[in-house]
Amino acid sequence: MYALFEEAGKFQTGRILSEADSSAQIELESGKRVKVKAAHLLLKFEKPSPADLIREAQALSTTIELDLAWEFAPEDEFGFADLAREYFSTQATLTEQTAALFRLYEAPHYFRRAGKGRFKKASAEVIAQALAGIEKKKQIQALIESWAAGLGEGICPAPIQTQLYKILFKPDKNAPEYKAVVEAARATQTPPLALLQKAGAINSAYQFHWQRFLFDNFPKGTGFPNLQAPAIADALPLANVQAYSIDDSQTTEIDDALSVQGLGTGTVTLGIHIAAPALALKPGDAIDQLGRQRLSTVYMPGYKITMLPDDVVQTYTLQEGRNCPAVSLYATFDEATLALQNTETRVELVPIAANLRHDQLDAIVTEAWLKDESFTHTAGTVEPAMPRVQLAFMFRLAQHLKAQREVVRGKPENFNRPDYNFRLVGNDGQEPQGNEQVHISIRQRGAPLDLMVAEAMILANSTWGNWMAELGVPGIYRSQASLLPGVKVRMGTKALPHAGIGVPSYAWSTSPLRRYTDLVNQWQIIACAKHGSTAALAAPFKPKDAELFSIISAFDGAYGAYNAYQNGMERFWTLQYLKQHNITELSATVFKVFPGQPPMARADDLPLVLPVFGAGDLQRGTHVQLRLSEIDDITLDISGQLLHVLEVDAPSSAEATEMIEDDDDSAAGPISLAMDVNEAQAPEVNAA
Repeated sequence: MYALFEEAGKFQTGRILSEADSSAQIELESGKRVKVKAAHLLLKFEKPSPADLIREAQALSTTIELDLAWEFAPEDEFGFADLAREYFSTQATLTEQTAALFRLYEAPHYFRRAGKGRFKKASAEVIAQALAGIEKKKQIQALIESWAAGLGEGICPAPIQTQLYKILFKPDKNAPEYKAVVEAARATQTPPLALLQKAGAINSAYQFHWQRFLFDNFPKGTGFPNLQAPAIADALPLANVQAYSIDDSQTTEIDDALSVQGLGTGTVTLGIHIAAPALALKPGDAIDQLGRQRLSTVYMPGYKITMLPDDVVQTYTLQEGRNCPAVSLYATFDEATLALQNTETRVELVPIAANLRHDQLDAIVTEAWLKDESFTHTAGTVEPAMPRVQLAFMFRLAQHLKAQREVVRGKPENFNRPDYNFRLVGNDGQEPQGNEQVHISIRQRGAPLDLMVAEAMILANSTWGNWMAELGVPGIYRSQASLLPGVKVRMGTKALPHAGIGVPSYAWSTSPLRRYTDLVNQWQIIACAKHGSTAALAAPFKPKDAELFSIISAFDGAYGAYNAYQNGMERFWTLQYLKQHNITELSATVFKVFPGQPPMARADDLPLVLPVFGAGDLQRGTHVQLRLSEIDDITLDISGQLLHVLEVDAPSSAEATEMIEDDDDSAAGPISLAMDVNEAQAPEVNAA
């Protein structure tokens, strides 16, 4: 005796070995024995053989017309044998009954399953809807096949072009555009990115990276609504200083300026003046909401997306020749010992005497020029507008402040690597196209002007952070528990030490036109300046304010994404520089070695990190000559083949640790797509 039964949605047959009231022991054709519940047994028979029955019933089931079967089927719940007797004859054979079972089972839009081989007719309305759905599904499948064929032939259908970045990075895996790309990639055995490039969907590597960034971070575009910067209502006193900003030539958001008073008196006051948009902007207003959405200016070679509209920026920027609203920190030092005597914060108008520019002055404001009064430059050299004696004092003070921090830090800050400046020829700050000539120049970290500004900003951020904590006013802080490997900088609302900088607390406050965290902290600092010991009651953000935690979380995500894009675009333009100058070889220094992986090296004269192949066992610090591989502008991938070792200079353990920790521009690898052409295709589901 044989049995036909249902298990896990499939029909199976086998020989009945034993049977009880609730179950039966059945041996399948494969020899496997299974226990089947009685409720799952649909037919028992002696002839024909199970294989013959299944074959004949499947062939017969395809001849059953569903519309006719639906007409014949009883209105009430019925069994498959009942339908067979209505459709074929009152003496329906075993094969005809089985064929009816198969046909009923595969047509849920006509017949709803009621369990144990029983069914119920669907209404005419439900059938009409289901048939329309099936037809639509057929049309979509035909469209998918057509699009996939086009991709395979090197033609990109317009809907796929429009949905390109969504398909690759945030796909709806049920969308026909996505399915077409997957189907074409499978059929042609071509990776999706390569497939889309061949089909013309990606015709500009630069635009690919740019549009992908916009898709992820600025889906509504980078434009601003037409908003007017509010005027500052406060009547501010005019500071009796002459302040100077120090930035790169491309900087338009001039947040900070410096002044020096009292030289030669034994007591010198350094003024650190920060642009004060927080005097006019209020939490929750329209411009604040723009800043809250963007959270930071996005920088990239040749272009930037500002946090605030340019008209707003220019209203509050520290423009030379103007008396600009500012939050000023005055730090008084003993002129001889450079001991800090006291600090004071004022909200005031500050005369900006000049906007100095790093790139124009670094070769003039040198350590020799600052330390040796007799040192002179060649005739015709234009010295900076800020008096030399003031710059010399600021440089001496900066060196002193840095040395003090290094004592706390436990080790010196080494500026072993330069900063690189990128300039795109001819784009004049407009959105790049990707084919511009790129110039890459070096600005050594720790250069005198750079050091002066950096130490002044650290002093301000640390002093104001400590002050807010003393007054019980919450702020947004950056902290680092220790310099041990793997201990990262974190953001929070508590004034905790920053081991990497060597200060007891550190609150970003000196770039309120460029970073939203600084704008938030400026609101809090202004409250401290105006209200003193009662500032916690007047500050916009109160202790344990959930808004601060929300801002920190959003800022962390946005700032990380923006920095990653900046690093990626600097790498893109570095690769263009290699191609534009036909550079096929370069020297580099190995800085990272891991077992089983190619060593990583950093180019000596370019901002480029790349893996080294054919290297064998190289140690950190080894100086090597490399032949460069082909460049992939989409993945930003490049590697080096070892030609020969130039020099072996093993670093100390401390230097080796710093080499690894300083890896902020690690090599780009293959782009991670949110699609998988190897994943199992979703099963077809009939409409119900």
